[in-house]
Amino acid sequence: MPWWVQAAELMGLQICFRADAALWIGTGHVMRCLTLADALSAAGHDCHFICRSHRGHLLDVIHGRGYTTTALPAALQQAEPVAGSHAHWLGVSAEQDATDTAAVLQSRDCDWLVVDHYALDAQWESLMRASCCHVLVIDDLADRAHDCDLLLDQTYSRRPEDYLSLVPESARLLCGSASALLRPDFAAQRDASLARRATQPYPLQTILVSMGGVDADNATAEVLRGLAATQGAGSLVVTVVMGGQAPWLGEVQQLSQSLALDVTVLVDVRDMASLMAQADLAIGAAGATAWERCCLGLPTLMAVLADNQRLVAEGLRAAGAVQLLPAVNSLAASLPGLLEGLLADPEQLRHMSRRAAALVDGGGARRVVETMEMMS
Repeated sequence: MPWWVQAAELMGLQICFRADAALWIGTGHVMRCLTLADALSAAGHDCHFICRSHRGHLLDVIHGRGYTTTALPAALQQAEPVAGSHAHWLGVSAEQDATDTAAVLQSRDCDWLVVDHYALDAQWESLMRASCCHVLVIDDLADRAHDCDLLLDQTYSRRPEDYLSLVPESARLLCGSASALLRPDFAAQRDASLARRATQPYPLQTILVSMGGVDADNATAEVLRGLAATQGAGSLVVTVVMGGQAPWLGEVQQLSQSLALDVTVLVDVRDMASLMAQADLAIGAAGATAWERCCLGLPTLMAVLADNQRLVAEGLRAAGAVQLLPAVNSLAASLPGLLEGLLADPEQLRHMSRRAAALVDGGGARRVVETMEMMS
């Protein structure tokens, strides 16, 4: 093989990510892109993030993980939400965003553009084709067309058939929780976590509360009030995880000190895998952390905090991996009954643990990277 061919094969790919975080978007899209970026970086590829500097952006977090970024300007005035649409998430028109993003891509030799944004679709992606070699779309809605070479939807119940009319015939589809994007520390903790949960009897002593990095509805406070009203909760150890941008963080911290509970509030946690492995039960949202909990066999009382989480939650409930919680405004009233039932019958926890662990093995990010490398 000529030396210049060998050299080309040894060169890493240039990957650009287009994803946003904001108070109205949450942090999940950027965080799962960071997970994929970590896997790509470990394989020798270079990653760059393009994010609009909305209120609640995570550009500093991305920098802290070692990646270069381009901050697109925030909108002067946030667009009003329209029912059934995520267009307002961009803060600008799709045409303006395409112009801004293409200008960044043209200054870089982009092998793959990774798009994780509910406000972007095939029309925007087609405008990027002249500035990159391949397009990977990360989605979990299956509600709009995409112009992509590879599509990833890590929803447990998702099937390739759900996207056949929405992507080009040549596009490759990775659907289902086998492709869930998890950091390697979750796979590393998996065996020990599952072994601990297999012991007799299953204890319920520690609870991990994680309602999303932003938790715009302050579901965390409702959960804490429900825990405080639960008979026997005084013997439980409760850990609350929140993002530093969460608007209700101060109130939750004050509330945790006023309740007759053993509560610790942690902010911007870096070692979530260890916290999950050590917890006996999670109370959490149906976002990206759902797959992390499954990998470690962590039983979960799950809340649906946005319409786009409903399919994930219903699929996990049908699989027996979680029990669903009611609406946020009913959490405090309904949580005591559910928890007291689990305290009285811990076999329910073991059942959820087994079902959850069967859905995700922690190798999804590696599979996605290998697919991208094969297609390049």
